[in-house]
Amino acid sequence: MYAVIKTGGKQYKVTPGLEVDVEKINGAIGSEIQLSEVLLFSDGDNVKVGQPLVTGARVTAKILSQKKAAKVTIFKKIRRHGYHLKKGHRQNLTRLLIDTISA
Repeated sequence: MYAVIKTGGKQYKVTPGLEVDVEKINGAIGSEIQLSEVLLFSDGDNVKVGQPLVTGARVTAKILSQKKAAKVTIFKKIRRHGYHLKKGHRQNLTRLLIDTISA
């Protein structure tokens, strides 16, 4: 059994028991959340594809941690003009434990 969910502008293929890092979701550590934007649901033989969402499908997940990703460095340079710019940032992430998938 698996599902394809959409959160934070990205799509993730999830199965029960999987830990996945997604864009930051506000919530306390240990709390359960419902992800209702399910794009595809499969329980082995049956595959339901949403247009754009599967109606009635839900994914329940538990928030394990709030953390930051590795640093991304942005470097710009224009040669022979003495111009260079170095910036960077760390993206905020939420680690989820997928509990159940229902449709």
